[in-house]
Amino acid sequence: MSREMIFSENEYDRMNYLMTAIMDAGELLAMHGAEVSRVEDTITRLCKAYGFVRADVFTITSSIIVTAMLSDGRIMTQTRRIRTRTTDLEKVAKVNELSRRICAAPVGLEELKAGLDGIKNGKRISVSLELAMHMMIASSLSVFFGGTLMDGIAAALSGAILYATLHGSAVLRLNTIIQNMFCSAVTAISVLLLVRAGIGVQPDKIMIGDIMLVIPGLQLTNSLRDMINGDMISGLLNMSEALLKAVAVAIGFAGVIILGGAI
Repeated sequence: MSREMIFSENEYDRMNYLMTAIMDAGELLAMHGAEVSRVEDTITRLCKAYGFVRADVFTITSSIIVTAMLSDGRIMTQTRRIRTRTTDLEKVAKVNELSRRICAAPVGLEELKAGLDGIKNGKRISVSLELAMHMMIASSLSVFFGGTLMDGIAAALSGAILYATLHGSAVLRLNTIIQNMFCSAVTAISVLLLVRAGIGVQPDKIMIGDIMLVIPGLQLTNSLRDMINGDMISGLLNMSEALLKAVAVAIGFAGVIILGGAI
């Protein structure tokens, strides 16, 4: 084998590794709440920054497919399955910042991977802070929608139960729709028990505060944005999932109310 062919194959391998790192960036965006157009635009810009002459990116809620062309005409394709999705806009912002910096001045493969690993494994919000925010939001919204001070306290306590149930059930790796239904039912039961114990007066106002914690507002917003941007498939998939989650939440709360006969 000639020296030129060895160099060519080494260069191809390097570009393949770069493509993998670029897919990692796209995966981080898709997993943490970025809209489809942002994922596709970021991957396309990174591919061009690293020397690919063309990049065709197709993204839906559960998958990313990228086909890129090298300067010698060879084609490279990679796919990435998105199995878990959460909301962490801080990670989205950090990936955006990294991609802008790289597009302005591309860095080496190792530095790119280190930057992405730093974002992926970065410090998360503490459990105590997340719990406090859940309790505060549930309490505030309960009072905002007409609840009393005691209703706000009950909403804070049931919001804490909802938070614990969501994180506890995540260990079981349940389908998100089933998880939302189960956690909503447990929260509704806790609300009824709190009212019967004298903490809170209006179960409906208490539940409103808790319901707002699990309504997929960001996902619904992203679905509308995707459709406005012309990404109809992803937009419809996102909207369908968001509506199913909302229905699951409603079934969880309504089922307990009907069976409990409290209202």
